[in-house]
Amino acid sequence: MSTASRSLAPTVTRRAQARLGIVLVLPVMIVTALFFLFPLGNAVYYSLVDFDGLNPNPPFVGLGNFIRMVEDPAVWHALGNNLIWILVGTAAPMVVGLLVAMLLWTVRRGGAIYRVIFFLPYVLPGVAIGIVWGWIYDPVNGLLNQFLRSIGLGAWATGWLGEPDLALYAVLLTAIWAGTGFAIVIFLSALRNVDTELVDAARIDGANSAQRLWFIILPQIMPVFLMVLTLTLVGGFSVFDIIFVMTAGGPANATEVLGTYAYDQAFVLNNIGYGTTLALLITILSVPIAVLLNRLQRRLSLQGTGA
Repeated sequence: MSTASRSLAPTVTRRAQARLGIVLVLPVMIVTALFFLFPLGNAVYYSLVDFDGLNPNPPFVGLGNFIRMVEDPAVWHALGNNLIWILVGTAAPMVVGLLVAMLLWTVRRGGAIYRVIFFLPYVLPGVAIGIVWGWIYDPVNGLLNQFLRSIGLGAWATGWLGEPDLALYAVLLTAIWAGTGFAIVIFLSALRNVDTELVDAARIDGANSAQRLWFIILPQIMPVFLMVLTLTLVGGFSVFDIIFVMTAGGPANATEVLGTYAYDQAFVLNNIGYGTTLALLITILSVPIAVLLNRLQRRLSLQGTGA
């Protein structure tokens, strides 16, 4: 082979690799454009017009919908409920999931059965979960009130979904029950990769269970911990189905969140433009947090591999 041919070979190889890379990435780029960029651009357009779902040429209002959103007290009420959902609905599944996973980590027999039992609520449709728990919370024939009466606590029996002070937390408890299984299974899988020799050495040195968890176990599963945290946080911003099925935002807007309020504005009151603006608010709030936690997760993963 001549010198000129040998000098052209790396260039041809790089071009072939570049073309192969484009071919492999192109399907993902097309799917992203169709199912993310195009809907996002469409949402931005509708947030800038006053569209009622009928007028083919809706009037342009610029930032009018955003100004209305800032001045709308119902938005701040719904956002406050979202924050409660995020704080309680994130902390409870994470803490309970990690503790249960730690217990199952020491189980030698029947571990697969326990994983299926705990994970089953997570794979059930949110609509089905909402309907079943609505029956449980029924003030007359619900299992919860019947149980309270059977153990002599009938005074505590109440209409759980009809009390403004209790409804949000009743629905939140349902969501925690449904979502904790996911955290348990993921944490349990992560614990399988923990260096048990370090845990045993810490136990010999006198570290108690909390110290071993905080200083030995948690740092080793931190990338997985952040992944579960990201999914749970984003779910707290975009929660809709279980609230819509169980209370539809009531009573007296006590369980109203941004998702249900956006739905009401867009599809009940036909304020499509304003409802789209509220949906964009959910995206604006959740995406930066998800990106930040994802970058932190990747950084910790690279540190763990020594890259």
